[in-house]
Amino acid sequence: MIKHRYLPMTEEDKKEMLQTIGVDSIDDLFSDIPDKVRFKREYNIKKAKSESALLKELSRLAAKNADLQQHVSFLGAGVYDHYIPTIVDHVISRSEFYTAYTPYQPEISQGELQAIFQFQTMICELTGMDVANSSMYDGGTALAEAAMLAAGHTRRKKVLVSRTVHPESRDVLKTYAKGQAVEVIEIPDKDGLTDLEALKAEINEEVAAVIVQYPNFFGQIEPLKKIEPLIHDVKGLLIVSSNPLSLGVLTPPGAIGADIVVGDAQPFGIPASFGGPHCGYFAVTKKLMRKVPGRLVGQTTDEDGKRGFVLTLQAREQHIRRDKATSNICSNQALNALAASVAMTALGKHGVKEMAVQNIQKAHYAKNALKESGFSIAFDGPHFNEFIVKLRKPVGEINEKLLEKGFIGGYDVSREYPELKNHMLVAVTELRTKEEIDHFVKELGDCHE
Repeated sequence: MIKHRYLPMTEEDKKEMLQTIGVDSIDDLFSDIPDKVRFKREYNIKKAKSESALLKELSRLAAKNADLQQHVSFLGAGVYDHYIPTIVDHVISRSEFYTAYTPYQPEISQGELQAIFQFQTMICELTGMDVANSSMYDGGTALAEAAMLAAGHTRRKKVLVSRTVHPESRDVLKTYAKGQAVEVIEIPDKDGLTDLEALKAEINEEVAAVIVQYPNFFGQIEPLKKIEPLIHDVKGLLIVSSNPLSLGVLTPPGAIGADIVVGDAQPFGIPASFGGPHCGYFAVTKKLMRKVPGRLVGQTTDEDGKRGFVLTLQAREQHIRRDKATSNICSNQALNALAASVAMTALGKHGVKEMAVQNIQKAHYAKNALKESGFSIAFDGPHFNEFIVKLRKPVGEINEKLLEKGFIGGYDVSREYPELKNHMLVAVTELRTKEEIDHFVKELGDCHE
């Protein structure tokens, strides 16, 4: 039985191992490397400390972070501060889940397989789609994989993506597209939404897919019913990136004709964690299920008629010829997918809807409070839990002052949209109280003086 949290290395251990492999010293292991290129100086790092001293230093450094326990956050832009039921951490900390990898052997992996199957089922219910996979790395890579699926399915090499799609997701898409020789054309925005006239001008029979975000990066609700016929008239695919929590109240993209729905499950049971790791979801219509990247878990019965779960429709390069593979995803976010499953289960259908409604109500309360305080709102159309407020000073400067007051301010939109100088994207989730919102509005006003 191992008595240490790590394996110690004594001089006796080193000597014994060197004797076993037949060399006299550590230097002998590097004898093939020319002496003139070997590194012979001391490393430019601090000298080793005792365990207690090291823990103190690391704790001191960690305390410098502006975490969500000590600060009230109004920062969103893709990663949000949501309620996480206590049971989530309890379940995912169990060793059978915490250490689980790919459940290749169903006879000993039924718990893991069932959890993934339930994740797939709940994602389908939220999105209104037929089939969902067992998760992707994150929302950005899920979106890029969707575009590549569309290009392969339609045998077309052009993809249209709205400028209101998350900037980082668009960057990931361009990286994927370059390797597959797919042309990515960005459609401009107008009044906080995809410019429909510009979209119409670019759509033709060479376009594989149109990609929009719902709600979009500005928090606005895109008119999917107007966009859907434009791409389907030329037999292309409609790809929708969506915050899954918003689908607790918004019409599911699947009900409006989306072919692929992707996004990040972070709002359900997954902490912000300084930006990751999170969990992408990927859902499609039945006609595309054999082209879904990653893994799928299916439900079946054994020889005794008992319900069981197995990996199915395995189209990864590890299972079939590489030229037939749909993706090269070697791992998924099973632990985070489990966290999302536990959170959705704990909340239930009514809980998810209530949580989404609270996001809408509190965001609208904050927006109206800011208006009453003299602030201008950039786009005043329907939105979920985010909106853009115009400031009189640089967002970075104001955020520094807000941090001193105990607030993590909103996202500086001008970082990606230069025309929106001094504009802040504010996120208001169900965790924000009326007192916190009122205090934030007051401090934001004070920062202008």
